[in-house]
Amino acid sequence: MSHHKPDPNKSITVTIDGRQITVPEGTRILEAAQKAGVHIPTICDHPALGKRAVCRICVVECNGRGKLMTACANDVAEDMIIVTNNARILGIRKMILELLLANHPQECLTCVRNKKCELQSLADRFGIRASPFRHEAERQHPPETDGDVLIRNMNKCIKCGRCVEACQEIQTVRAINSSRRSIHYEISTPYGQTLGSGSCIFCGKCAEVCPVGAIYEHDQSAEVWEVLGSGQRSAAQIVSSAGAVLDDELGLPPGTITPGKMVTALKLLGFEKVFDADSFVSLADKETENNLLDRMKNHGKSKKLLPLITGSTPGWHSFVERFYPELLDHLSNCKSPQQIFAAMVRSSKAISVSITPHIIEKFEVQKAAQNPAADSVDIALTAQEMGRMIRLAGIEIGVLPETPFDSFVFIAGDSFTVMNQNLFDFEDTSQGIKEAELDLKGTMIKVITVDGLARARKVLDSIRSGTCKASLVRLD
Repeated sequence: MSHHKPDPNKSITVTIDGRQITVPEGTRILEAAQKAGVHIPTICDHPALGKRAVCRICVVECNGRGKLMTACANDVAEDMIIVTNNARILGIRKMILELLLANHPQECLTCVRNKKCELQSLADRFGIRASPFRHEAERQHPPETDGDVLIRNMNKCIKCGRCVEACQEIQTVRAINSSRRSIHYEISTPYGQTLGSGSCIFCGKCAEVCPVGAIYEHDQSAEVWEVLGSGQRSAAQIVSSAGAVLDDELGLPPGTITPGKMVTALKLLGFEKVFDADSFVSLADKETENNLLDRMKNHGKSKKLLPLITGSTPGWHSFVERFYPELLDHLSNCKSPQQIFAAMVRSSKAISVSITPHIIEKFEVQKAAQNPAADSVDIALTAQEMGRMIRLAGIEIGVLPETPFDSFVFIAGDSFTVMNQNLFDFEDTSQGIKEAELDLKGTMIKVITVDGLARARKVLDSIRSGTCKASLVRLD
C-alpha cells in the first residue's frame, strides 16, 4: 500500500468554523485552526514530537459527519469543513479533563508547575473547579529522586506519553516506556528500576516536555540561597539563551529579558560576579581545536583517535559512554565550558553556580563529585530555578537596567583570550547532518556536525565501522 507524500508547494482550501483559509498540503488540522485564529486545546501534542492523538482533547467534527477526528494527528483535505466548537465537542473535552483530574492530586499550591501546568490551565479555561468522578483507590507512588537530578512524581502523571516519545524517538535512550493496559496503563521505567539504574543519561528532555509536575528538575535553589546568605564569595555564569526560558517562566513577552537584565537580577540576588557562559564556550572550542591538531599530528597514521568527537548537545558525552563505549578514546578530553568556569572560580575560593536551560548540567556536577580532582561547578541551576528565585525575591526583572558581564581578570587573576573566530563557525546544522571542508591552520579537514542524538547514531555507527572519513564530529 502506497502512502501519499504531502507536497508543501500545493495549497489546500478548508473551512474552519465558517472561515475559509488556504494552507499548504500536509498541514495538520490543529495548525490550520491556529492560522484561522482558533485555538484547539491539547495536552499530548508538543512541537518537538510527532503526531500522537493520545489525550483526544483536540477532537473536531469534519464535513458534518458524526465521527470525531483528532486535530493533532490528521491533516487537512481539500474542501474540508471543520467545526472546532459546539456543545457536543465542548462537552467531550470537559469530560476528558474531568477524568484526568479525578486521578490527579489536588495539590496545585505546592506543585513545582503551579501556574505553569497545562492541565491546570485547561481546567481553568473550561471552568472546572472539581471533578464529578471519583477514583476508587488512591495511587501510592512516592516521589523518587534520581541522582539528585530528576524528580519523578508519578501520582501526577496523566499518561500523555510525551516523555516516552522524547526519550525513545528524540533521544533514542529508551529509559522510559509505557507498560500494562486499560486502567492499569502507566508510564514507567524498565522493570520499575530507577532512572540511574537503567540507560538514562539525564538529558532532561522528559522533564522539558512533561505538561504537568510528574517529572522535573531537582530544585537546588535553597542551596544557592544559603550560599548567598553566608557571606561567601560567589560567582555565576549564565547562557544568553536562558533569557527565553525566563520570559516563559515569569510570564513575560518573548524578548523581554536580555543578558544585561539577567546580570542585574543576579547581582540583586547577591552574586558578587556574573560571567557570560558563551565566552567559556569559545574557550572550550579553542581547546578542542588544539586537541584536534595534536591528534592529527601524533596519531594521523593510525587513525585510532580520529575522528575526535565533541559537542554541545546536552548529554552527548554520557550518550557515547552509555551506547558506544568502544569509542571512548575518540571523545575529547578537553574541559567543558562549565569546567573551565569552575576552574577559574576555584582559584579565587569562590562558590561557583552555573545557570543554563539544561538539566544535564546537574548530572555533570553529580558525576564530578565522584572524582574530587575533577573541575566542576559547586551548584548547577536550571533557568526555571533561577526564575523562581527571582519571583521569590520580588525582583521585577523586566524593568531592570542593563548591567554588563564581569571580566575574567578579577576572579581568575589571569586574562583569557576569547577567540572571535573558531573552528565551529560554519553553516547552520538545523537540517540534521552537515559536512564541511575547513582549513585548520593550513590543513583541510572534514567536519561533520549532527543535530540531535537520534541522528548521532548514524554517524557514531560509521565511526565504529571505520567508514567515517571526518577528522572531527560535533554532536550539536
